[in-house]
Amino acid sequence: MNGPDAATLASWIADSRECTLAVLDELDDSHLDIPPYLPTVNPFRWELCHLAWFQDHFVLQHGLGLDPTDPEAARLFDSAAVGHERRWRQEPLSRARVRSYLMAVRDRVLDELGRREPTAELRDLVLLGVFHEDMHGEAFTYTRQALGLQPPNSAVLPSGAVSGVAGRAPGGDVEVPGGTFRLGAEDDGRFAFDNERCAHTVELAPFRIARLPVSQGELEAFVGEGGYERPEVWSPAGWQWRQAVSAEQPLYWKRDGEGGWLRRHFGDLQPVEPELPAVHVSWYEADAWCRWAGRRLPSEAEWEAAAAAEIAGGGLATSKRAHPWGEAPPDRWLANLDARVMGCVPCGAHAAGDTPLGCRQLYGNVWEWTESTFSPYPGFVPGVYADYSEPWFGARKVLRGGSWATRARMLRNTLRNFFTPERRDVYAGFRTCAR
Repeated sequence: MNGPDAATLASWIADSRECTLAVLDELDDSHLDIPPYLPTVNPFRWELCHLAWFQDHFVLQHGLGLDPTDPEAARLFDSAAVGHERRWRQEPLSRARVRSYLMAVRDRVLDELGRREPTAELRDLVLLGVFHEDMHGEAFTYTRQALGLQPPNSAVLPSGAVSGVAGRAPGGDVEVPGGTFRLGAEDDGRFAFDNERCAHTVELAPFRIARLPVSQGELEAFVGEGGYERPEVWSPAGWQWRQAVSAEQPLYWKRDGEGGWLRRHFGDLQPVEPELPAVHVSWYEADAWCRWAGRRLPSEAEWEAAAAAEIAGGGLATSKRAHPWGEAPPDRWLANLDARVMGCVPCGAHAAGDTPLGCRQLYGNVWEWTESTFSPYPGFVPGVYADYSEPWFGARKVLRGGSWATRARMLRNTLRNFFTPERRDVYAGFRTCAR
């Protein structure tokens, strides 16, 4: 079977739920009950219960044909049935009730898995629940950043445990040859979200892509040259957004009173770190930076080719790597993932995770915007979670690669993330291509 066995699934279920319960434990009531309505944030208690409902609905009910753990949960916590504003109007459950529901669903799922070796179909439903919870775990983290709360109480690696921080970061571009490339996930029995499926052939012209993501220092240069006041470097939609929200500098940046910049990281202000990647950048800002610098964002096909394509005879081979460096799963030496250091590391770190052509940090640190609009691949068929992708086609931009808060177990070169172009609360940065 192309996927984790029952023991691994059980450990992932327990781990993802432990991280979710930590949110409940680490936030006091004044933080759990977020003040007035925020359009990009769910109430914490609702979102916590939604995770339990999701796992119950897809694994226990859909996968195993069992009755719901809580018959009232669908009416309250089904995201397809309960609109965003309505979530804010619900009477929040008590802390004890939230915990009880999360633990009851987890325990039922673990008990059922202990009775059987999962079929491929059940395995994929379990993974859907785990990865869905992992995504919300990352969202909890950037919500805490947005609200100025302290970061999660995760273990922090000693500085020497980050691979390749010392020394100069490699600059310049990598040359990627053109040719035929298979974009997307093949139907090989491994888990993939519905929007990754239907791998198909695309033709790519040769291109040059940056070895590293754009740094805070490079973003600061754009600010210093009046980038936020120059409509000629913005798209019409981007300039309209900049004016509408009065964006005059990157999110969470403020002047230090001495001509420099400070950046808020959770609840603390610290000087902007020029060697770290730019983060909390909207697609509009990334596009404007590219116009200012005479660069462009990669298409998602170019990004995936840079991360996955093998080279043969001076062109693209038919084979692909699972990860930028090869087939080995991500670990702490290859990429900054799993919230191990609770923030970004320098752009030169993690040399062990380089692609064969020399691109660094295609995984981890920051999600990377592409120029591509989120669209279905040819032959797209919605998965069992029908609302995951299809409602958002045409209105969002694709990001690739994962951030420092993304769980390593869900990453692969074909994974697509997608947000509307004005979002900059997420852990998004960008990498560029030569025009």
